[in-house]
Amino acid sequence: MERVIGSIMANNGKNRYAQLIEDIFFKRYKKGDTRVEFIREDIEKTAELLDIKLPKNLGDVIYSFKFRASLPETIKTTADPGKEWVIKNIGRSQYTFEQLANSRILPDNMLMAIKIPDATPGIVERYALEDEQSLLAKLRYNRLLDIFTGSTCYSLQNHLRTTVPGVGQVETDEIYVGIDKLGRQYIFPLQAKGGKDEIGIVQIEQDILLCNHKYPALICRSIAAQFLDSNKIAIFEFTVQDGEIRKKVERHYQLVSQTEITEEELAAYNQLVD
Repeated sequence: MERVIGSIMANNGKNRYAQLIEDIFFKRYKKGDTRVEFIREDIEKTAELLDIKLPKNLGDVIYSFKFRASLPETIKTTADPGKEWVIKNIGRSQYTFEQLANSRILPDNMLMAIKIPDATPGIVERYALEDEQSLLAKLRYNRLLDIFTGSTCYSLQNHLRTTVPGVGQVETDEIYVGIDKLGRQYIFPLQAKGGKDEIGIVQIEQDILLCNHKYPALICRSIAAQFLDSNKIAIFEFTVQDGEIRKKVERHYQLVSQTEITEEELAAYNQLVD
């Protein structure tokens, strides 16, 4: 489906979504605020006032600033030193701008890539794109969650959309369940990002809240994955420390043919300590 976001530009060259979000923010923001609330109806009212044509899916305005585009500089410069504004869901059709110390999760380019024999079926590889669905397929066929977590994992549901109290609607790319050698059972919410999309702290926070609400008896281990290139994948696990989302583990995996893994590389892997 063609995206609206790149094409809706105002006469002054500024993205119309940016115009909308600026107007909504500054009508409510007072100097010193660290939280600015608004509702979905504000998007419609502001669009009518500014004579801006909205997409059929109003949520696309919010989604773009959560995971694709940066907030306008005019908004960013109002944040406290060391903080940045993010948009969070706080209920059904209710949102807030909130300041966080860290909002985007970026791969560590210095991290070594571990070579894994590629088990992706040839027909899938031929037609796969570098998007979320392709990434989810490669994770599944290569059992990368099993390898990464040390547990046996099973896909429970793809694109789970549900409602969480205090948050509203939440969507997770895939939910896995798993079990380890001690019989402990896990729930793994998975966010997958292909292309230019970034993993956001807000998504991870929502995934953890979803699991605590829907699967309280299972151990929640929040996971995210991102293409580094067509066959190199970064996988992250997150935890909550002092009330904030923290990166717990990061691994990079390179999917290759078995013949591309040398004896020297196997010997080096044997020396690694988890």
